[in-house]
Amino acid sequence: MSDVHHISIKSPFGDLTVFEDGGAIAALEWGRVPGGAPTPLLKKAATQLAEYFAGTRKEFDLPLRPQGTPFQKKVWRALQKTPCGQTETYGALAKKLKTAPRAVGGACGANPIPVLIPCHRVLGTGGALGGFSGGDGVATKARMLAFEGVEMDD
Repeated sequence: MSDVHHISIKSPFGDLTVFEDGGAIAALEWGRVPGGAPTPLLKKAATQLAEYFAGTRKEFDLPLRPQGTPFQKKVWRALQKTPCGQTETYGALAKKLKTAPRAVGGACGANPIPVLIPCHRVLGTGGALGGFSGGDGVATKARMLAFEGVEMDD
């Protein structure tokens, strides 16, 4: 990343830090990073995330530039089409992308911009949570899905 700026915010799922590189959001990580000079884009991202966590925003309108392989980027674009409050399975997503569910899972695990690229909305067969790299892992994924109104089988 060349000209990286960041902003840290509080969320119901813990502190989050959003990183901007070259005029686009490049990463979102759990935890607080000290310092940082918020840019207009980072302020917009913080506002949109606050609206999402307040339940008043369902979609994000931010320029995203995640770093990854062409395949990962293809999966991440597909993830952005799953609406808030809905889920997709690794298998169904793999079928749409003509690849294997495990490959989709690998791309989800490598997602550098969780929440904004909603990898938490992808489930395993029969509603199994699968994995999640953010926060407290699968527990955070379950809380995020519940927050979005997704009913999970116990």
